[in-house]
Amino acid sequence: MTITNNGLGPDGKAVVVDLTDGRYEGEQFARAATDTAQVYAVPGRVEQPVAYDAVILAGFGGPEGQDDVIPFLRNVTRGRGIPDERLEEVAHHYRHFGGVSPINQQNRDLQAALQAEVDRRGLGLPVYWGNRNWSPYLPEALQQAFDDGHRTILGLATSAYSSFSSCRQYREDFARALDETGLWGQVRIDKVAQFFDAPGFVAPFVTGVVDALRTFLNDGVDLTTTRVLFATHSIPTADAERSGPRDVDWGEGGAYAAQHLAVSEVIMRKALAELRDEYPALPDVDWQLVYQSRSGPPSQPWLEPDINDAIADHAASGATAIVIVPVGFVSDHMEVMWDLDTEALETCEEHGLRAVRVPTPGVDPVYVSGLVDLIEERLKGTPSNERVRETTLGPWYDVCRPGCCENVRAGFKPAISGLQP
Repeated sequence: MTITNNGLGPDGKAVVVDLTDGRYEGEQFARAATDTAQVYAVPGRVEQPVAYDAVILAGFGGPEGQDDVIPFLRNVTRGRGIPDERLEEVAHHYRHFGGVSPINQQNRDLQAALQAEVDRRGLGLPVYWGNRNWSPYLPEALQQAFDDGHRTILGLATSAYSSFSSCRQYREDFARALDETGLWGQVRIDKVAQFFDAPGFVAPFVTGVVDALRTFLNDGVDLTTTRVLFATHSIPTADAERSGPRDVDWGEGGAYAAQHLAVSEVIMRKALAELRDEYPALPDVDWQLVYQSRSGPPSQPWLEPDINDAIADHAASGATAIVIVPVGFVSDHMEVMWDLDTEALETCEEHGLRAVRVPTPGVDPVYVSGLVDLIEERLKGTPSNERVRETTLGPWYDVCRPGCCENVRAGFKPAISGLQP
């Protein structure tokens, strides 16, 4: 059977999707996907040019003053019935920094840097910015793009990995923005695929690890007792198990853990190879993937080990120095400033460990250029086998597969740029 999609194709006409296996029916599917029938020709990839006329940068959002903190946290936890007294337990992280999260300014800077690179390449795309949890909100950005005459939009989320909160929730955010603006059927929104192994994302971390280890070497630190900890946000184990397509056995931690492990291995290998040009006798350096920022009840399993527990364990086994790599983050927002720069570094100090935290990509020119490369891939319909990625897991899916990254607590909601559910 054939269903007319509720999005618009590059020619301005409704997209028709051939549902050859008959699994998806009616409006539920139409509201869940805005990409073309190419998802069946090349599963999950769109390998034809699409005439996008704007980009929307989608962020998490953050408070920008003390009065914003509790309203912001209410937005983050909407629908969970968490009282303000409980929210205040988290609020002190923000209040420590004057109630201001750096994430909004990071995204202003990234928006400007992306626009400059897009303009330099002559792509002719305006870059808008909207958030999930704080102003400017995504519906506002979408409405502005529509008012400016744009109808075929490419979404770029500030998150590199697959899980509910880092991928599918952004797809739901775009769908909700279409609902709130009443623009279903008038605007097409697709989404840049998860970019955890894109060269522009990987390279700044390689540089950071090289710089940290070189500094240790120059200061006489023994690298055989140095540990590199790749840190990312912990998520509930049940959510992790549902991350990524369901027809693949990703192992413990689902696609979320598999992606982090794969890219961490690449970063470590590249960093050591670069250093061995200067230090041919450089020993191997032990590394580990660790987690941070868990917030669920003690009874709910989350991905482990926690970074602070890992630091203590390494100290007990003879480590003398720690390199912390915030591989799960694209910029220095609160989980980096508090959980790593405050708590984790304090734990290192308590155990007498020398420690350094390497930078996030932020607005590194290599990272910004790499993001625009991803935009160009979709503009040109670059074939999958011509898309450069650093792990064997990529290139990731332009169109998310059925059942990808389910929200265990709330189930599936309408989401763009993917197949239902």
